[in-house]
Amino acid sequence: MTELVSYAPDRDARIANAWSPASRMTVAGEPRSLSAAEARGGDLVPLVIVVDDDDAVRLSICELLESVGIESICFGSTRELLDADVLHRPGCMILDVRMPGLSGLDFQSHLAANGILTSIIFLTGHGDIPMTVQAMKAGAVDFLAKPARDQTLLDAVNKAIAADLAKRGDAHTTRQNAGLFVTLTPRERQVMRAVVQGALNKQIAYDLGITEVTVKLHRSSVMKKMRAPFVTHLVRAWQSLPEHLRDELPG
Repeated sequence: MTELVSYAPDRDARIANAWSPASRMTVAGEPRSLSAAEARGGDLVPLVIVVDDDDAVRLSICELLESVGIESICFGSTRELLDADVLHRPGCMILDVRMPGLSGLDFQSHLAANGILTSIIFLTGHGDIPMTVQAMKAGAVDFLAKPARDQTLLDAVNKAIAADLAKRGDAHTTRQNAGLFVTLTPRERQVMRAVVQGALNKQIAYDLGITEVTVKLHRSSVMKKMRAPFVTHLVRAWQSLPEHLRDELPG
């Protein structure tokens, strides 16, 4: 298998092309600008963001990704990336460790502090064990040494994209259930908590000082508002709620 940073001679001329934040590779391997319409229409298509200050490495990675139909965009620094509007896209990031400005590890921390949980693959020629441990503990999907073999990198990218899509799916479910939960009355929220904890209607009625008939009415309303056909669905919805919503209920 050809190694990632083995370059064909005809690539050298193309390396001089500017890789702006608004460009991507075509199937033919040449960069072109994305129109606003394309950018909006492609928001749900996974995008691999490559950040490396080595022009040749960036071009090589993007050509590899495009050769298997994966959309990619390249940046020479983390500052260029932050100035672009692409971090909302699903996908993953291939990030060099040592670069001008913020290092890859510092950038990982910056993204996490701002609630941006894009899956990250570190690719570096200057890695060591402590660096790898730090990156993986902070949530990196993989930590690869340059030169990485093509298939190794592609496997890591597929894994990272799958992880990112799963995280986004979980986040969407959380937002949806939180939106439904806030439509419940305070009493309905109390009943919901008791139901998911396994309490019977009679016990809930006693604990809340209401009749069992009233509990049944609240319980039915909760199931409808939370769009839960069965109690198991209600339990999963409760478990997905942010802690602050669950904890703010009175005992």
